[in-house]
Order: sequence, then structure tokens, then C-alpha cells
Amino acid sequence: MLHENTLDPTRTALAVIDVQEAFRQHIPDFAEVAARCALVSHAARLLGVPLLVTEQYPKGLGRTASEVLSVLPPDFEPIEKTAFSSCGAQVFVARLEEAGARQVLLCGIEAHVCVNQTAHDLLARGYQVHLLTDCVSSRTEENRRTGLDKMFRSGALPSSTEMALFELMRDARHEQFKSIQKLIK
Repeated sequence: MLHENTLDPTRTALAVIDVQEAFRQHIPDFAEVAARCALVSHAARLLGVPLLVTEQYPKGLGRTASEVLSVLPPDFEPIEKTAFSSCGAQVFVARLEEAGARQVLLCGIEAHVCVNQTAHDLLARGYQVHLLTDCVSSRTEENRRTGLDKMFRSGALPSSTEMALFELMRDARHEQFKSIQKLIK
């Protein structure tokens, strides 16, 4: 029996929030965060975990970063939005409901704006939010820390790429274990 705060692959979705090209010049650890978001996106596909990717006003901020796009299927459509919270985009909410998820792995940019507001709206809708702290950033470390702190105080659960992936697999005999292990190392 799983503890209620342990990820269950049959109830989990991954939401990658606004990892877009325009942020590359303004977020000091952008390349690292984009690479980690790509890794977790690739792993989610291997594990059959539904994946949602959002783009905040792509006309002005550009498309999803190449690192993430490279692991998505060619026909994958990111969800365009103007609301800071992804829940402000009806398509995002509909896809999440369609996936049957009750737990959301959350990562992206910026911790204190779009990730923060998405986390709070998901919590208000009854979702359990697992925040991938190694896949979240902001333009300043202060904003990142403040965003993370507020989300945790509101009920989001801290997690990391490795923690989440190993929880989803649960056992070294999982059919994707070796593939996931290669991604991580």
C-alpha cells in the first residue's frame, strides 16, 4: 500500500511550465533547468505518465526550449496561455482531467510567477502537487526561494527528478528501470 504522498503512476501527470527560449538570456541556470525538464519529460514518456507543456504568450516569449522539444513527439502541441496560472487555460485543465491525474509533478519557469500560481490553483482544485525543485527557476535566486517557500507552505510537496522517477518505478525490476537509470546518469 502506498502512502498518500507517494507518487502513483496511474494517477500522476507531469506539467512543464513555460520553459521558453526568451528566458534563456535572463535565467542564470536556464540550460541546466531546461535539460532537467527535458530529462523528466523523456522519462515521463517512457513511464506512460501524461505530459502537459505550457507556453506563456509564445508570440512574445518564443516557443518551448529546444532541449524540451527534442524529447517530445513530433506532433506534440504545447498549450498556449496568457494567464500566469496554467489553470487559466481551459485546454490545460481539460487535458489534466482527461488524464485522470490527481497528482501533478510540476516544474518550469518562473518559480514565483507561473509555477507558483499554477501550483496554488492545482491545490485549490484538489490536486496533490509534487514540486520538482531541481527543475524550477526564476531570474533571481531570491524569487526562486520565495516562490518555493510559498508553494511548500501552501501544501505542495518538495521532490526532485530522481526522487519522483524512482517513486514512479518503485522497483529495480520495472521494465523502464535501465532506460531511466541511463537518463539520470
